[in-house]
Amino acid sequence: MRHLKIIAATILSLAALAPASAQSTTDADRVRRGEDTIRTLNAGRDQPTLEGLRREFPFLADAIAGYALGEVWARPGLDHRTRQLAAVAAFAALGLRPFMKIHAGYALNHGVSREELKEIVYLTTVHAGFPRAIEAAQTLTELFAERDRTPGAAK
Repeated sequence: MRHLKIIAATILSLAALAPASAQSTTDADRVRRGEDTIRTLNAGRDQPTLEGLRREFPFLADAIAGYALGEVWARPGLDHRTRQLAAVAAFAALGLRPFMKIHAGYALNHGVSREELKEIVYLTTVHAGFPRAIEAAQTLTELFAERDRTPGAAK
């Protein structure tokens, strides 16, 4: 009888480990998908902000890569161009200039024109007010100047 209890306990222990290892594989797949997504968005390059996080906060970088990029951004249903327009609008409305700038760059990489980004800024006046639109305009001006100085960058 004692042997049966030991065997049962061993089986339960192994069963408890199986979902954890399956989850780790799923997490690793999501992170890989996220890293592939970021390179697609960023013209084949790693994303400097994410890589900076990876040095000091690897768990946060993996969470971003796994969930935000590997789950949400990698979903079917919207193309990268449309997702970037939505992200630029959201970050402009929230006044999150560094994130807006990153995603506006991705938008340019995926065929969004400068004029379309300017229209997003103008639309921001309705939802978030003129101060946020002015900040967003300043952010685009900085991004456009950087792109103009960088050979081969999507303009």
